[in-house]
Amino acid sequence: MPADAAINAQAQAENAVQGAKKAAKAAISDAAEASQKNLNEALDSAERVIREAARRMEKVVREGVETLREQADPYRDMAGQQFDEAQKYVVERVKERPVTATLAGLGVGLLLGLLLANRGSK
Repeated sequence: MPADAAINAQAQAENAVQGAKKAAKAAISDAAEASQKNLNEALDSAERVIREAARRMEKVVREGVETLREQADPYRDMAGQQFDEAQKYVVERVKERPVTATLAGLGVGLLLGLLLANRGSK
């Protein structure tokens, strides 16, 4: 009988170990699932935050570009007017003295040609 009791005790111990193993595996599995769920929630939250930040940055950049455009308009208009005035001035001077303008144009062309020729030979 003592042998039966020892065998019976051993079987109970093995059953208890098997039960503990199953409980440990279940606990680990539950913990892993909970961790995975928390990780997915954190990733979703981070993705929402990043998207919102990107939208805000896009809005700020768009507003900055619009502000620069508005500030540059007067300068662009002024430059266009000055260019038109310079063009009219040159046309008037050429009409007043066509021979002088032609000789000046030839001189500038010759000078540029010499400069570019010397640059190419180096």
